[in-house]
Amino acid sequence: MKRFLLTELQVKNKTVFLRVDYNVPFAQGKITDNTKIKASLPTIKYLLQNNCKIVLATHFGRPKSFSKEYSVTLLVKELQKLLPTKRIVKLDDCLGKKVLETIQKGKPQTIFMLENLRFYPEEERNDSFFAHSLANLAELYVNDAFGVAHRKHASVCAITEFLPSAAGLLFETEIRSLSQGLNPQKPSIWIMGGAKLDKIALLERALKKYDYILVGGALAFAFLKAKGISIGASKSDAASNEIARKILRSKYASKIILPLDFAVAESFSPRAKVTIVDYHHLQAHQIGLDLGPKTISLFKQYLASAKTVVWNGPLGYIEWAKFAVSTKEIARFLGKLENAITIAGGGETAEVLIKFHLHHNLTHISTGGGAALEYLAEGDLPALECLERNYQKFKREIGRG
Repeated sequence: MKRFLLTELQVKNKTVFLRVDYNVPFAQGKITDNTKIKASLPTIKYLLQNNCKIVLATHFGRPKSFSKEYSVTLLVKELQKLLPTKRIVKLDDCLGKKVLETIQKGKPQTIFMLENLRFYPEEERNDSFFAHSLANLAELYVNDAFGVAHRKHASVCAITEFLPSAAGLLFETEIRSLSQGLNPQKPSIWIMGGAKLDKIALLERALKKYDYILVGGALAFAFLKAKGISIGASKSDAASNEIARKILRSKYASKIILPLDFAVAESFSPRAKVTIVDYHHLQAHQIGLDLGPKTISLFKQYLASAKTVVWNGPLGYIEWAKFAVSTKEIARFLGKLENAITIAGGGETAEVLIKFHLHHNLTHISTGGGAALEYLAEGDLPALECLERNYQKFKREIGRG
């Protein structure tokens, strides 16, 4: 299926609705990681060079309703630092007569930042009326929000019913880079970690495509518990344990590579004493918070000959340095693999690799967490489907342009 490329749209002198993903981490009124904002700059600069007015739209956090805490004001300040010579106008809403008039009266090469889309529940409901109101603000739509490409939201999907639409430069880069992991060169390995226990469904799909799954993080305890092994006071839940049990009974069981040992503590504290314990010797009061040296060595043995590696989720509780050892070790090792495609699946994985300055030598670090994983597992995304349908709908009109 085809979709419009940004370079195929006649954007010169047009008003463009640009959906970005500026859902960035912040603390005490300051953005702590602006990677996603910087990633959108090539598309913004391309549109400004074409004398466009840009209607910039994003979600920010999970607000229950209008709230000062989740206003885009912080984002506007950060973007202005990155584009100091450009005019950026922060709007007080994301739709309505006043918003439309301000945009219409504005000069070309101005960026108009809409207020947080998620202040309206209609955004997450993929509401057509809400999407139509957003579409009325512009002449063209560009989706550069790869991080929400797996969400059927109004500003991602429904809006494409009303305007000629294209993927932005970041979006296209993500699809092109992640496509290398769709039909992986063998041997292929998926490293799966993280604190969340909701990756079992993804794991089932990954098992069909990849030769081995190296399991770390809290996910490892679901499998150990399913095997009847005591996990002490480590994190786990009944639903994950049951699905892990099902996988271990399946024909793919031999692909699951579990830890041999853990770095454990007797209390959940950065000051807790660290002990290395074999996987089957965790005591009732011990919490597994990182992988041990035997496991790090085992994982490296598998990774040494890999041609394709996908990584999602830290392997330990990386918020505390003493439990970030395995994550750092494996990241450094991946960076030295000369003949492998190495892809980090965004979200928390990208944040930690950037935090530890270990991201430069990987083939691709995705800006999308769930979107990257869904694309790698399914080969498609709701946002992609919408852009492809948009091409079918508007190709004659664009062809005449």
